[in-house]
Amino acid sequence: MTTSVDQAIHPFRIDIPQGDLDDLRERLDRTRWPDELPGAGWAYGIPVGYLKELVHHWRHVYDWRAAEARLNEWPQFTTTIDGANIHFAHVRSPEPDATPLLMTHGWPGSIVEFLDVAGPLTDPRAYGGDPSDAFHLVLPGIPGFGLSGPTRETGWEIRRVAGAFTELMERLGYEKYGVQGGDYGAGISREIGRTRPDRVIGVHLNLLPNSCATQEPGGEELARLSPDERKRTLASWERFQEWSRNRQGYADIQSTRPHTLAYGLTDSPVGQLAWIAEKFKEWTDSRDRPEDAVDRDRMLTNVMLYWLTGTAGSSARIYYERAHADDAGTPPEPSMAPTALADFPHDNFIPLRHIADRTNHIVQWTSYDRGGHFPAMEQPDLLVGDVRTFFRKLRETGRE
Repeated sequence: MTTSVDQAIHPFRIDIPQGDLDDLRERLDRTRWPDELPGAGWAYGIPVGYLKELVHHWRHVYDWRAAEARLNEWPQFTTTIDGANIHFAHVRSPEPDATPLLMTHGWPGSIVEFLDVAGPLTDPRAYGGDPSDAFHLVLPGIPGFGLSGPTRETGWEIRRVAGAFTELMERLGYEKYGVQGGDYGAGISREIGRTRPDRVIGVHLNLLPNSCATQEPGGEELARLSPDERKRTLASWERFQEWSRNRQGYADIQSTRPHTLAYGLTDSPVGQLAWIAEKFKEWTDSRDRPEDAVDRDRMLTNVMLYWLTGTAGSSARIYYERAHADDAGTPPEPSMAPTALADFPHDNFIPLRHIADRTNHIVQWTSYDRGGHFPAMEQPDLLVGDVRTFFRKLRETGRE
């Protein structure tokens, strides 16, 4: 571990001032509620009735101090890399030969996503697993998100984040390691594997960027596919069209005017809650409300990291930076890193193997029958098993 002033790693503990919690409660008590069309459900956005119920729970039942204590069970640190303060948890396994694994969240997530998988991954022996499957976990916040925010400069898109996280692993003394991620964390993890094949032993993803049908498949393309893959390709195109019609708006705003959006989300806790909770409903394997798929208090803890740090705007900027990057809209550069995809059916897009193989070295592809965009929260056992299987295969083939 380096010790120079600009590369120092500092212990960190979450300790939110009571005044911030009192201010939140006062704001919740003064919420101005909008009108609502009768019978609209979720079609126009998050329903008032549901959100009032959720806010009442947030105000009167939810316990931030308990959540804070739970997060503080993890050893946490901060360090400055490329001018940004990066907060991270570093959860070492009791198994000395454990594989280092960098896990990266996305938007609107945080390291809270990993609370249910950290134990089984770091200490499989305690969870009835094989100790050879153990990992030392590094769980950073993306610069601009939560306790890693806000950022003070432009340009923090996936390539710059990937470079910073590579530096983080070097500062921690890890010469070889795996990476894992979903959402923006998938893009960051893939980029680390692509650019540092000398360091990265394997890339495990639960979302594979640029792998769905974004154009209507032609007859020649479909003719080359098996019947099952042909059916999946048409389904992928249909889901992409539905996304473009009904779900793309938030990304367009964050890609163009994140700062204007930030005024409302930074001033109104209910606005921040609605902006995030809607995604936990739409992007998960849920029926009527997010709690069908994820724990209510866990979702609120995730929202709290955005609210308490005032990082609605700085986290949204990653969309702007990606949309305005030099390589925006161009095909992804090929990655030769061994890559695994855990495909959960209720994620935003349907990935296609024949597209993924063009630019990725896929060595494991597992499609599940349940789960969505936040598998570490929705289906932690499935995600843990998939990660273990992938890196076990790499060990057996001598890659690790």
